Amino acid sequence: MKIIIAGAGAVGRHLASLLTKENHDIVLIDLDEQKLADATDGLDLMTLSVSPTSISGLKEAGTQQADLFIAVTPSETKNMTCCFLAHSLGAKKTVARIDNAEYLVPKNAEIFSSIGIGSLIYPEVLAAQEIADGVRRSWVRQWWEVHEGALIILGIKLREEASALYGQKLKDLCPPDSPYHIVAIKRGEDTIIPGGFDVLQLGDIAYFMTKKINVPNIRQLVGKESYADVKKVMIMGGGRIAVQTCHLLPDYMDVKLIELDVDRCRKLTELLDNDNVLIINGDGRDTQLLNEEGIRQTQAFCALTPDTETNILACLAAKRMGVRKTVALVENTEYITMAEKLDIGTIINKKAIAASHIYQMMLAADVASVKSLTIADADVAEFVAVEGALVTKNPVMKLGLPKGITIGGIVRNGEGILVNGSTQIEPGDRVVVFSRTALFKQLDHFFKRPDNSIFSFLHS
Repeated sequence: MKIIIAGAGAVGRHLASLLTKENHDIVLIDLDEQKLADATDGLDLMTLSVSPTSISGLKEAGTQQADLFIAVTPSETKNMTCCFLAHSLGAKKTVARIDNAEYLVPKNAEIFSSIGIGSLIYPEVLAAQEIADGVRRSWVRQWWEVHEGALIILGIKLREEASALYGQKLKDLCPPDSPYHIVAIKRGEDTIIPGGFDVLQLGDIAYFMTKKINVPNIRQLVGKESYADVKKVMIMGGGRIAVQTCHLLPDYMDVKLIELDVDRCRKLTELLDNDNVLIINGDGRDTQLLNEEGIRQTQAFCALTPDTETNILACLAAKRMGVRKTVALVENTEYITMAEKLDIGTIINKKAIAASHIYQMMLAADVASVKSLTIADADVAEFVAVEGALVTKNPVMKLGLPKGITIGGIVRNGEGILVNGSTQIEPGDRVVVFSRTALFKQLDHFFKRPDNSIFSFLHS
């Protein structure tokens, strides 16, 4: 697949590093030669120092033959302009990074499609959606609904309260008729796609697949009933992600947003004209200020400043002051493992979240959605089983899935079904597959069409 990335900033560099692992033909373009040099360190890709809005520059990059054109420069206007030009030159798919939430309104999609912009991505909104979901459900690390909630994936940190789960083989803990399956385990720095003889341990993050009706039972099983529903939220940092998070949080939550910059506070009062959001000018690292503002009566604390280290330290301080649910924006991917070791709570990485959404734009139409598990070296994808595909030929136990890949569930005619060894996948089923990131490409073999058309995958 020929992919052109316009913009060698943080998001562009991250995407380039991911895509080169799959041996795609990648061209990274940017006017800043130093950014290009930094981006290509150790990567096998072509770079061009040209303007993304230059027609001659786009032609030089080979836009006419591009399967995917991704514009992720810091300028929304530039991104839309170069996508329009790329489409006009012959690029098959275009993706533009934006910073205006109004453009995401469904009724406006036709406007952008008519000028050649196939997809819009607003990383800050995507991150805010994950934060809001995490705050609503304070007892889980990750929550993902498959096919409008037909199946639910829960990432849960196992503590002392879940002692009844420890030491049992998963084949005994999750028999074929079980109302849930454990489809992935994050243990320290290792990610396990488990088999029947694996066991859970204290401190694991276990990923459960279940139906929505069974979620209360799982909450009880893992001992999380005592986690209070969040009614008071404190947010440190008043950037775009914080603003979008405030818009997405339910009205019954009282929000205190602490921002150090006075001018930004004034702007926030205009952007957040909500009765339930109080803007406070101050330093969110100041423990005296936090105590004065009621940190000890707060159920959730979100550290969303641009500085990763500050966010991690702030969440640690909030936990020491009794806050059970903390969320840290971790922009530096190298800090994700460290943050998890420190038991920060929910970790938000904007680049990884954006990559999960761009996955879908690279895949064949038979892949409905893909999600990175962020802190685990694993991905989960929702495929549509096509007529004649290998995955429909035998029951699951006889498919010969490689170790490190498992099928967690299917959606058939809108109904979620948990999979066991005897399950027979049928054409038209939506199949939820968990895989170690390094093995994801091997799924081509099971889900490719009979005419041998191949899917392309992006890892996180």
